[in-house]
Amino acid sequence: MVDIEAVKAEFTQIYTDNIKRDGADKLLDYLTNKCDFFVAPASTRYHSAYEGGLAQHSVNVYHCLKNYLERPRVKEVYKLDYTDEQIAIVALLHDMCKIDCYKVDYRNAKNEQGQWERVPYFKMEDSLPYGHGEKSVYMISGFMRLSREEAMAIRWHMGFSGTEDNNLVGRALEQFPLAFALATADMEASYFLE
Repeated sequence: MVDIEAVKAEFTQIYTDNIKRDGADKLLDYLTNKCDFFVAPASTRYHSAYEGGLAQHSVNVYHCLKNYLERPRVKEVYKLDYTDEQIAIVALLHDMCKIDCYKVDYRNAKNEQGQWERVPYFKMEDSLPYGHGEKSVYMISGFMRLSREEAMAIRWHMGFSGTEDNNLVGRALEQFPLAFALATADMEASYFLE
């Protein structure tokens, strides 16, 4: 469904062109050689629920976030000034929590001829149940330091679609505009592009 090598090349290009801080090289090595980031799906059955979907989703979120932050009205009213590095970090790495969590299993389903057959599907098996956004922050922090704004953006990237109290989400999105922008880009990628 996706050309994994092409997505991997695009992700790597964006990452290496923009992310230069200490530990970035070790994190990219981890993503490339020590986990399933480039072959994992982004979900079990919703957006990008196919091999390579996680990396594809991350690239899509990057493009959506760049586009959102370049909108004239957003620039004029909010005067947001995020670096290319910050944008790449939060967009490309916001869903690291999904690494090594999806396993292939099988179930019975009817095919087009109405016959039952055994088909593969992804199921979630999270060996580090640390939450969603906070788990991504935790994983990234093992390789490189995040600014408070970056950490909050990644932590709250689910916006109001998460399970947290809406007042808490609202305060986080109000205090950290990058979190709101990332949540918007994540939803745009998930619901419109994927």
